[in-house]
Amino acid sequence: MATIHTLSVLCEDVDGIMSRITGMFTRRAYNIISISSGRTEIDGINRITIRAEAEEHVMEQITKQLNKLIPVIKVSRHDPEAIVARALMLVKVSADNSTRAQVVESAKLFRAHVVDVGPDSVIIECTGTSTKLQALLDVLEPFGIRELVESSMTAMSRGPKAMYPSKL
Repeated sequence: MATIHTLSVLCEDVDGIMSRITGMFTRRAYNIISISSGRTEIDGINRITIRAEAEEHVMEQITKQLNKLIPVIKVSRHDPEAIVARALMLVKVSADNSTRAQVVESAKLFRAHVVDVGPDSVIIECTGTSTKLQALLDVLEPFGIRELVESSMTAMSRGPKAMYPSKL
């Protein structure tokens, strides 16, 4: 049975690495749910977080194929019970003088922040799991969602162990 897996890929910051990784998924017909890339505390080293839905044996193949890519330093599969994973969402909600206070209070319930206020709308920033972000959207829906953008998930394992030593 296919389940959602989260991988962290530590790699050198070289041109085309994202294309090579996504190309590897495409050639083998593996589906990426989300992918994000960011720098680490070590110059020249990036960390890519990939969420994919696949069966266990397919994830083993994906991990092996990723490890074969030259700029890849390490691939780590996260235990879903021992992971901190977050996405960022910006949502523009209709809010005039009569509804603005309700929209702002709704955002506060989810520890979200109002980052822009206009005459007839507000933009809310929220981070969290996909479940939390969807719950916020469900609460804001009656006010009218004008625009929405959500980032990919970024993840890190819980506890003191790092994916790699601080100095490579």
